[in-house]
Amino acid sequence: MTDKTTIERVDARVHGRFHLRPPLAAAERTHLLVGFHGFGENARLHLDELERLPGLDSWTLVAVEALHPFYTRSGRVVACWMTSQDRQLAIEENIAYVRSVIDRVAADLASPVSLSLIGFSQGTAMAYRAAAHCGRPVEAVVALGGDVPPELADLEALPIERVLIGRGFDEEWYGADKLAADRALLAARGLEPEVFEYRGGHEWTDAFRRRAGRFLRAPE
Repeated sequence: MTDKTTIERVDARVHGRFHLRPPLAAAERTHLLVGFHGFGENARLHLDELERLPGLDSWTLVAVEALHPFYTRSGRVVACWMTSQDRQLAIEENIAYVRSVIDRVAADLASPVSLSLIGFSQGTAMAYRAAAHCGRPVEAVVALGGDVPPELADLEALPIERVLIGRGFDEEWYGADKLAADRALLAARGLEPEVFEYRGGHEWTDAFRRRAGRFLRAPE
C-alpha cells in the first residue's frame, strides 16, 4: 500500500511571556540583562537565578520563557526552546520572539541601553542567537553549560563586546571538546572569551554567580 501522507505547515500565532524585575537602585547607566533558561525550566526559575547574581540591583532583569511549554511528572509547567523537529523554523521563530521582547523592554527604558545576555544549558544557544540577531550592540554574553549554536559559524562577525563561558569540572553536557571548539569559533570572529571553570556539574554555583556578577559589572 502506498503511503500518500504529506506533512503541511501553516503559520500560527502564539503568545510568549517573560518575567521582569525593574531596577532596585538608581544608576548612571541603564543596564538590561536578558536571560534564557535551560530545558525543562521556566522564566520564573531563571529570574530567581538572575536575582542571585551579585551587584546588579541597579539593573533591569528579564527572563524570557521558551515558547514550547510542557508538564513535568509533578505537574509543574516548564518549557523548552526547540526540538529537532522543524528546527530551522523554530530558530527563526525564537529569534523573532526574543527580538520583540528586547525591543519592548528597551523602549520603556532610558536611552541608551547597555544590553547583556545570559543563558544556561539549552538557553545558552538562545543567548548567542539573540546577540547575533537582535539588531543591537551587545555589551556581554554569559554562557553557562552550553555551546555556541552551529549556524553562527556562517557569520563573519558577532556584535558582542565580551563573552564569559562557565563550565563545571564535572559537567556532563558541555565537555572540554565543546569548550575548545567554542573558543576557536569565537576567536575566529575577533572574540577572546573569558573562561571560568568551577567545582560542580551542570548547574549554577555561588562561585560562578560571583564571577558572572563581576564580569557583567566590569565596564561600570
